[in-house]
Amino acid sequence: MSDALGQPGQRIDRWLWCARFLKSRSLAATLVQSGRIRVNGDRISKASRIVRAGDILTFPLGPHIRVVKILFLAERRGPASEAQSLYNDLDPPASAAQRDAVTPSATPLREAGSGRPTKRERRQTDALRGEES
Repeated sequence: MSDALGQPGQRIDRWLWCARFLKSRSLAATLVQSGRIRVNGDRISKASRIVRAGDILTFPLGPHIRVVKILFLAERRGPASEAQSLYNDLDPPASAAQRDAVTPSATPLREAGSGRPTKRERRQTDALRGEES
């Protein structure tokens, strides 16, 4: 698609979907219509807004604020490796402490003595109370 200036462009909802930031084009359109996305610093609210190579997008995605520069327009929604070549991520790299704060470890540690007692501890408690079975 080309505009009046002859520069090629693409709808922002389609580009976000092709770049794999969102799972569906309707989710991309909803994000744009919420008014929480900026193109070159200007807040937009229409999914039909045309973006071009060189535009800078700023938008919330989960717990992060994403800042990306569009390098190429998408011809199709391809694999993730192809989608990552469409943009340059301008976010500063996260430190290990920041990553851990956002994504805690999969197996949380618990303090000793917290939670349910073990079978052995239960027997000891019953013996103290004089409730032997």
